[in-house]
Amino acid sequence: MTPRNLFDLILLAALWGGSFLFMRYAAPAFGAIPLIWLRVAIAAACLLPLLWWHGQSGQLWQNAGAMLVVGLLNSTVPFVLIAWAVLSITSGLASILNAITPIFTALIGVLWLKEKLSKSQMLGLLIGFGGVLLLAADKADFKPGGSGWAIVAMLVATLCYGIVTHYIRHKLAGIPSLVTATGAQLAAAIVLLPFAYWFWPAVMPDLKAWLAVIGLGVGCTALAFVLFFRLLAEVGASRAVAVTFLIPVFGVLWGSLFLGETVSTPMLVGGAVIVLGTALATGVLRLPAR
Repeated sequence: MTPRNLFDLILLAALWGGSFLFMRYAAPAFGAIPLIWLRVAIAAACLLPLLWWHGQSGQLWQNAGAMLVVGLLNSTVPFVLIAWAVLSITSGLASILNAITPIFTALIGVLWLKEKLSKSQMLGLLIGFGGVLLLAADKADFKPGGSGWAIVAMLVATLCYGIVTHYIRHKLAGIPSLVTATGAQLAAAIVLLPFAYWFWPAVMPDLKAWLAVIGLGVGCTALAFVLFFRLLAEVGASRAVAVTFLIPVFGVLWGSLFLGETVSTPMLVGGAVIVLGTALATGVLRLPAR
């Protein structure tokens, strides 16, 4: 991995970790659905010119049906669930729960596609879910105004990511990643448009909330996807997945620095357990061979 690849990796983790900060800040002002419509619409507006410049726009329309599925499972549903969740939980906790995504991806591969897992990966699944239980025991409260349903929403969002990962692998193999990402944002923007109009806030959000939305759409979505594609092309998926372990670090850091969020010991322990489980489930760490 070259110094530029390492820089891209750290910047990508900082951007995706920052997405939870921006959503936590802007969601109360806009509401979950209008906020996410703005996020995906801005990202699509940034990515479409890149798609045309690369001469790949034709593939977008040829795979419109698949793009709609990816848009629903990769952007529409999980983004709205996360934006709704951060109304009740901290951005740091949301970023930690988001790290469970590779574990759901591995589990779905076993249940749906009958993929084989090594002992290290099976142990990683158990450890990862153990970390979720630690966090839930510390944070989950299903009373009115509690954070229990927000944690459930985060887990459903990561489940969507796990499903769409396999869908893309099997239905869109050979399609450039830029086409898939652009199609997902564009489809999500189209689906969410009438709902965003219906739920648009009665009071216009202030300038800081709008700046957070712009940062979310341009930096944490459009630019982040470009960086991710470049990493995939230059270092491969096995190394690019390392960003999963860095996102919670930045998510917790940004929330603590800019929102004054408190980081509890159970939260750190649960996060560390989830990251360990993810590392084993994705094959980054392995049990020592006999």
